[in-house]
Amino acid sequence: MEAGGECFPKQRQVLIFFLVLGVALAGWESRRYSVMEETESGLFVANLAKDLGLGVGELAARGARVVSEDNEPRLLLDLQTGELILNEKLDREEMCGPRDPCVMHFQVLLKKPLGVFRAELLVRDINDHSPEFPEGEMTLKISENSPPGTVFPLKKAQDLDVGNNNIQNYSISPNSHFHVSTRIRGDGRKYPELVLDKELDREKQTELRLTLTALDGGSPPRSGTTQVRILVLDVNDNAPEFAKTLYQVKVPENSPVGMLIIKVSARDLDTGTNGEISYSYFYISQEISTTFELNNLSGEVRLVKKLDFETRSSYELEIDAVDGGGLSGRCSVSIEVVDVNDNFPEITFSSLTSPIPENSPETEVALFRIRDRDSGDNGRMTCSIQDDLPFLLKPSEENFYTLVTNGALDRETRAQYNITITVTD
Repeated sequence: MEAGGECFPKQRQVLIFFLVLGVALAGWESRRYSVMEETESGLFVANLAKDLGLGVGELAARGARVVSEDNEPRLLLDLQTGELILNEKLDREEMCGPRDPCVMHFQVLLKKPLGVFRAELLVRDINDHSPEFPEGEMTLKISENSPPGTVFPLKKAQDLDVGNNNIQNYSISPNSHFHVSTRIRGDGRKYPELVLDKELDREKQTELRLTLTALDGGSPPRSGTTQVRILVLDVNDNAPEFAKTLYQVKVPENSPVGMLIIKVSARDLDTGTNGEISYSYFYISQEISTTFELNNLSGEVRLVKKLDFETRSSYELEIDAVDGGGLSGRCSVSIEVVDVNDNFPEITFSSLTSPIPENSPETEVALFRIRDRDSGDNGRMTCSIQDDLPFLLKPSEENFYTLVTNGALDRETRAQYNITITVTD
């Protein structure tokens, strides 16, 4: 990209041209503001002039601007009042998904002198989603000789809200054989388990139907339900067992579609139909179903969509092996997506001054930010210009750089410069 200008006869200028090949400033102590999601635009967030210790007129004089990490105009700075205003209605789930807290990082850029005010906007959750089960009905096949106390995992509901607004407990409709308990896993998520209280007798009752309810902690609370159909089976002595309860695999993000990710394998000691095994997902989200394909007969898991480490770095699959008699075993597959250097560094200009006056040392020519979406060494960057030019790059926080003159320039000696800014990861 190149930018240039013409020489003016009444004021001698030095022209600057830029060729950008590949893209943070210093400031005050970071502050955090907060808003509730779904709040209408126009909400007063903060008085930045007061927080910065500046007069209202000074914001306009110094060309104050609000810049967010994703360059979305969610916030508006009123230069006449110094107030930071919400520019659009925010959806916490759309911005952050399951991540909590949901924080939007932004900076306020000032010029003359150059400065940056780093801040965060905390988007607080409201209870605007109800728990939803993946299916309207789930079926369990339970042997009639299962002893009291046997636990049967149930498919969990999903609630897009976070914190107390997420699912807090599960309950089951009244019956004489089962109760439901709510289990908390290491990641804090809650899962329902069906617990057998009284032995089943297939000769007396071949099928039971119960209603499972998921309840969140909002005020007022929201709920979702699904039906649990229980088929009582005659005795099948052995359930399928996987060779491993946890399979772990690392997959480069540039792996081709169709690649074999892993093959799971279970064994059943029974014979005939009771020993025939089929594989299926225990619980599957839409994203997983469109990314991985499970062969029901072989247990092979293949890639059906390109991976992107920057979008998602890991996946967890739960796979059931079910024999012909209805008994099942379960394993987990942990897939780690490995980052490859597939993103070029980016450079974004916040300001550019060309032409500039001669005989003006330490003149700011440009302010820009660099970014690389890769992680680790692939995301570390260096920024440089040619060594033989009278200009300097000054790095600052948040990957911002300023390009300034290194001493006074003389138009009669040289009237224009071509400057190449190179960013390398």
